[in-house]
Amino acid sequence: MQHVLTFFGKGKVLMQKKVTQNDVAREAGVTRSMVSYVISGNSERSVAPETRERILQVIERLGYRPNKAAQALQQGNEAFAKNKIGVIICNAEVFIRPYYAEILAGIHTAAHKNNYHIGFIRFFSELQNPILFNELIHTEEIGGLILVSLDQCVKSEADKKIIEQIKQRIPKIVCVEWLYNGLSSVGFDRQNAAKKAALYILNKHFFPIAYIGETDDRISGVFQAFAESQVEISNFISQLPADNLSSGYNAISELDSKGKMPRGIVCGSDEVAIGVLHYLNEKKIAVPEQVALISIDNIEGSAYANPSITTINVQKTQMGARAVEMIVSGTAVQGENAINISLPTNLVVRESS
Repeated sequence: MQHVLTFFGKGKVLMQKKVTQNDVAREAGVTRSMVSYVISGNSERSVAPETRERILQVIERLGYRPNKAAQALQQGNEAFAKNKIGVIICNAEVFIRPYYAEILAGIHTAAHKNNYHIGFIRFFSELQNPILFNELIHTEEIGGLILVSLDQCVKSEADKKIIEQIKQRIPKIVCVEWLYNGLSSVGFDRQNAAKKAALYILNKHFFPIAYIGETDDRISGVFQAFAESQVEISNFISQLPADNLSSGYNAISELDSKGKMPRGIVCGSDEVAIGVLHYLNEKKIAVPEQVALISIDNIEGSAYANPSITTINVQKTQMGARAVEMIVSGTAVQGENAINISLPTNLVVRESS
């Protein structure tokens, strides 16, 4: 039995029993099971809003804190962990980049809405430590796992072995913004998004064009746009890798130094586009009068750039939310029944093209 100490004048100390669910139930005039339902967020039994509010007010007034060890003992470790979700990300950049921040916000918001909790957010590289792997990756710790954009860091056979070990331990796994064989996922069609972007530029006769961005399916989308628009592929003058502000800036600088400034630029992401736009503004190259610009993502900053950036909107927050909902609903299955959801994208026309 845990206790708290209460101090009185002249150093006198009395032992006071810790507040329990029974105390909360007695004070709120409800059953202990009702208190338990409210605390656990159990959705199998409805609780009247006024009753829930009364219980929460008593919890606040009495300073009740759940005894996690007792809950785990009472419910069983796996039952106690079923409403906890783990999140694995690639690296620390995910926390500071707006695109991924919106995905993580969607995860947190949906978890809260469904009375789930985020048990941890860890970097993939940390799972190489077998002690930490065994501590986190099991059903007595989490009921589901979300893997965010791990295509950026799952490269070697050793990395793939870790993913396979995860698959064996956690039944409910969702990949966000990447695909892995045998796992459910939610994302968007990168190739189609880039095709939409390039077609918009080509149909407005802003060519020759260059692609600056991530070296993935987006490049195929640009080539597909040339085929569908029947614009000669000779009007595609360059592709340069870039994945953030600085690399976008450096890529367009490199093109300019070689005398290969395009009439239109398709950027793989808004962050890359903002870097490109910064260089163009520095050099007093008018956008879109001299160089038109379009990108993919629609992060908030793209609307406030100067000029504002035409972009393909990606449902970032919804991706995170859908990942949680797949775990909650039990549709995050593995193997041949794995579900791959591709959320639609749409064009947002602004001033840069």
